[in-house]
Amino acid sequence: METPIIPNFKKIFFMSELNELGFSAYMVRNMVAHGQLIKLNKSTYENINYNGEESDYIYVYAYVPDGIICLFSAAVIYGLSTYTPDNINVAVAQKRNVSTLPEWPTIKLCYFEDVRLKTGVTDIEICNQKVKIYDIEKTVVDIVYYRNKLGIEETKEVLMNYLKRSDRDINKLCRYAGRLKCKKIIDTYLGVLL
Repeated sequence: METPIIPNFKKIFFMSELNELGFSAYMVRNMVAHGQLIKLNKSTYENINYNGEESDYIYVYAYVPDGIICLFSAAVIYGLSTYTPDNINVAVAQKRNVSTLPEWPTIKLCYFEDVRLKTGVTDIEICNQKVKIYDIEKTVVDIVYYRNKLGIEETKEVLMNYLKRSDRDINKLCRYAGRLKCKKIIDTYLGVLL
């Protein structure tokens, strides 16, 4: 019997996606045995035949599909920071239980309350897969909010780089700051930097 070939247009597949492509559980096990797929956890597989761009961020989709890229991980994607985090920051609901995380890349879970979790969520495409991330204004507000844990100098760099952008939306930034209990400090920073 000939071993099936997995399509090479996507790096990470859920078992349900493989089923939709016509692969049975038997065929998937066979592809794992023949080295075409690597089983990451009970429901996701990595495609060895994938030949597109590579990014560690795609593993967020594999291990925490409802997670949202946040804080400095999002700032790096948006070009707001030269700081390279040791891990990928991923926001999840406060009561969310994630049973399996990879050894590499290191994913650091950030437990956000409901309003902070749901504000400013958008999608980007990484390795032909949509991944959730906070929009640029929400990213800036979160970094300012957590500035004492993340570092004042790093926070200042993010805010200064944001303010240099032609696509910045100060009104949206201030709306988010008001909603997320950060309005006074954002106003202070803006008063100094603008």
